[in-house]
Amino acid sequence: MPLRLRRKKKFNTKETSRLVEGEQTNAAGGSLPRLPAPTCRLAFHTQLAHGSATGRVENFSSIQELYAKIASVFEISPSEILYCTLNTPKVDMGKLLGAQIGLEDFIFAHVKGIKKEVNVYKSEDSLGLTITDNGAGYAFIKRIKDGSIVDSVKTICVGDHIEAINGETILGWRHFDVAKKLKELKKEELFTLKLIEPKKAFDMEPRSKAGKSSTGRIGTGRETLRLRSKGPATVEEVPSETKTKAIGKVDDLLELYMGIRDIDLATTMFEAGKDKGNPDEFAVALDETLGDFAFPDEFVFDVWGVIGDAK
Repeated sequence: MPLRLRRKKKFNTKETSRLVEGEQTNAAGGSLPRLPAPTCRLAFHTQLAHGSATGRVENFSSIQELYAKIASVFEISPSEILYCTLNTPKVDMGKLLGAQIGLEDFIFAHVKGIKKEVNVYKSEDSLGLTITDNGAGYAFIKRIKDGSIVDSVKTICVGDHIEAINGETILGWRHFDVAKKLKELKKEELFTLKLIEPKKAFDMEPRSKAGKSSTGRIGTGRETLRLRSKGPATVEEVPSETKTKAIGKVDDLLELYMGIRDIDLATTMFEAGKDKGNPDEFAVALDETLGDFAFPDEFVFDVWGVIGDAK
């Protein structure tokens, strides 16, 4: 059963504050007061990826709340944070912070750096870009395909935040909306991207993770904190290898059919289909939860195949 973060109970008097439900009794029939069990406090260590002192964040349930906590620690605006990576200060898209954080993970926040404006000639239908977003309104480049149009423009880099396309700001857009906008650009025409690259450090020293003795840490290392858009964060067991591989395959299908990669979306799709008996039931479940995406039938069938293999 997942553990849920809860607030401490408040008591009206000193007498009642010592008592809890199910209290024991002594030989004379009187009650033996018990102290409330200590509340577990999840705390994570954090640094700015380009270099900073180490801070500590706790009591957050969503990406937005986490960014606000990090910003408060380093006295910056939350809007300065582009995204976070886990256990590395490098721009490593394989280490992006998503909806889950391991209880022993070290969080590195990548903040806004140099702004740049780039003109690109769309000579082919595909630009060779994979787009993702930070869950708080910033879309950025997750992957550039070798030999693609964008690969030939060396000023465009993995990790760059896309601020505007042809002068139209895309702040607040989800990654699939940005991918659609780029796909709809006319072929054989020039278009302009306004980008912001993450701030980089010169001669950056490697950083180690915090030791297991850090106060406030709990867990065995095989648990994660799952962030939610609504409701409290929960501590969950790490998914099985079979489930992890299946979700990765769904993510690959998202890129193949939809031109996006989103491990959280892939996880949602897997969870929607794991208890369904046939592809029709799965399609209905997708329409109910993710109907705005209008997934093609071929994609839904292939995803169902992946879920079926995982079962």
